Amino acid sequence: MSRLAGRTAIVTGGAVGIGRHYSEALAAQGAEVMVADIVDGAAVAAEIAAKYGRNSTASAIFDVSDEKQVKGLIAKTMERFGKIDILINNAALYAPLPTLKVEEIDVELWDRVMAINIRGPFLMVKHVVPHMIARKYGKIVNIGSGTVARGIPNFSHYVTSKGAVTAFTRTISRELGEHGICVNTLAPGYTLSETGLKNATHVAQSKASSIQRRALKRDEYPEDLVGTLIYLCSSDSDFVTGQVLAVDGGANNT
Repeated sequence: MSRLAGRTAIVTGGAVGIGRHYSEALAAQGAEVMVADIVDGAAVAAEIAAKYGRNSTASAIFDVSDEKQVKGLIAKTMERFGKIDILINNAALYAPLPTLKVEEIDVELWDRVMAINIRGPFLMVKHVVPHMIARKYGKIVNIGSGTVARGIPNFSHYVTSKGAVTAFTRTISRELGEHGICVNTLAPGYTLSETGLKNATHVAQSKASSIQRRALKRDEYPEDLVGTLIYLCSSDSDFVTGQVLAVDGGANNT
């Protein structure tokens, strides 16, 4: 039996990279999925819908850091599906980022990372939560990062933004629990996704050292994350909230 049958989900950054795997995994478990991204996800949504034999996948182009566009996405999702049960805050600025010493980071770049990586999840939660509160149910999964547990040099803009995601999860889980809404962070390790592999510098700097840190000595792939994602979105995790679940082969003991 499909674990998410009858549920509706929004996946931000859901058209490419790891987000695309999240979108498909949710649909495979019976969820209706809004594939929301800054790039056009119409072909991805159509492919997923055709694969699972349901006309229950839609797409929207939007910028997660723009409140007006976030409101538009929520309205489009409600018009299309009538409810929002699951929010996956996956959209983030990572793969194109250069490694820079803290004194070399331009304020404009710092602000852009924060706008996408933490203001984006805040805006999504702000405008999705009223619909969840009305139904006394919701699953919010914020995508964090294993880098928060240890810190990495020359990447303070990204690591700081993901540390804020962890703090945001812990705070709003206590606000929203009374409404039956669970909020958790899924923290991947360094994952070989389609988008991540495009940055050769990141691969060269992170691939070998990531494997060395892990108890399980192999590369991590998007497929390694979807089981935990589905768990956090399903009834199996109805008494789990405010937590960080690291899926990184044992690199960090949380």
